[in-house]
Amino acid sequence: MRMGTATLTHTSALARLGHALSDETRTKILLSLREAPAYPSDLADALGVSRQVMSNQLACLRGCGLVESVPDGRRTWYRLADPRLSSALADLLGLVLAVDPSCCGPDCACA
Repeated sequence: MRMGTATLTHTSALARLGHALSDETRTKILLSLREAPAYPSDLADALGVSRQVMSNQLACLRGCGLVESVPDGRRTWYRLADPRLSSALADLLGLVLAVDPSCCGPDCACA
């Protein structure tokens, strides 16, 4: 089944990205990994969350196909699953800030 020029696969992929970005911690993780790969403990410290929260959020992002784990001896570090995701996040940041930065916040009338 096709919907215009988008396929159900496209729709599913965008829905996964939307789900990932719907949580502030996951969004912060993706933005951090845009800068450089990182170990979960370093991400947890930088973002001020527990290591358990970080583990859960990284598992979600892995499940969405947005990050991948890379074994490094007894540790594992994480990076964006596709380098194009970095550019896509930058484009989304520019778009969201241009549309209306006050929309969809805690005091938004559309909620």
